[in-house]
Amino acid sequence: MAQQEQGVQLAADERTVTGKQVKELRREGFVPGVLYGREFDSLSLQFDERVLSRVLSQVGGSQLISVNVEGKKAPEMALVREVQRDPIRGTVLHVDLYRVLMTERLTAEVPLAVVGESPIITKNEGILLHGLSSIEVECLPGDLVDSIEVDLSTLLQVDDAIMVADLAIPAGIDVLTDPEETVVRVAPLAEEEVIPIGPEVEEILPEGEEGEIPEEEAEEAAAEEEAGEE
Repeated sequence: MAQQEQGVQLAADERTVTGKQVKELRREGFVPGVLYGREFDSLSLQFDERVLSRVLSQVGGSQLISVNVEGKKAPEMALVREVQRDPIRGTVLHVDLYRVLMTERLTAEVPLAVVGESPIITKNEGILLHGLSSIEVECLPGDLVDSIEVDLSTLLQVDDAIMVADLAIPAGIDVLTDPEETVVRVAPLAEEEVIPIGPEVEEILPEGEEGEIPEEEAEEAAAEEEAGEE
C-alpha cells in the first residue's frame, strides 16, 4: 500500500497515421494510442508493442505512468484509462492515457489486495465470499497507492465481514464508494442436501395431473363398462 513516488517510464512517438492506415502500423509492431486531459491538447501517439505490453502488465488504473514523448522537453504523467484488445489473440489494439496535473485532484479505481488469513476459514468452518475488488477514490495524483489491503485476520467467526468503512485508507485519499458496501464476508458452509432412502417409496403416477387416470386406462375402463351393460 505504498504511495507512488515516481511513475513507470513509457516511451512514445507522436503519430501521424490515422484511420485504416493504423492496421499497417500494427503490422510494423506499434500500437496506436492517445494522451488527453483537462486543459491539454490531445496527442496521437504510437508505442512499441512489446514495451507497452510490458508496462501494462505492471500497472493498473491507479498507477502513474511517466510518458516520454520523443521531441518533448518533459514527460507527461498519466493514468491508463482504457485498453482495447483483440478478442481472440489478446494483443493490444489501442490505449487511452489520461494526462494528470500533479496539483489537481482526480478520481481513480484502486484495487483491493487481500492479506492475512481468517482463522475460521483456515479451520474450514466457513467460506469466504468476495464482494468488491476495487474502490473509487479521489485524491491528488501523488497520493495514489497501488492497492489497499484487506486484512482477513480480523474475520473470527461466521457472518463477520469487512466493509468499505473498515478499510485502512492512507492520508490524503477520500473514498467515494459507499462505506456500507461489503468487501468480504464469512458465510456458513452450505449444508449438504440429504435425500432420505428407505423402504417407503411413493408410487410415481403415470403422466398427467396427480390422480388423473391415463388415457389408455380410461379407454379400457369405458370398454369394460359398455360390455357389462350389454
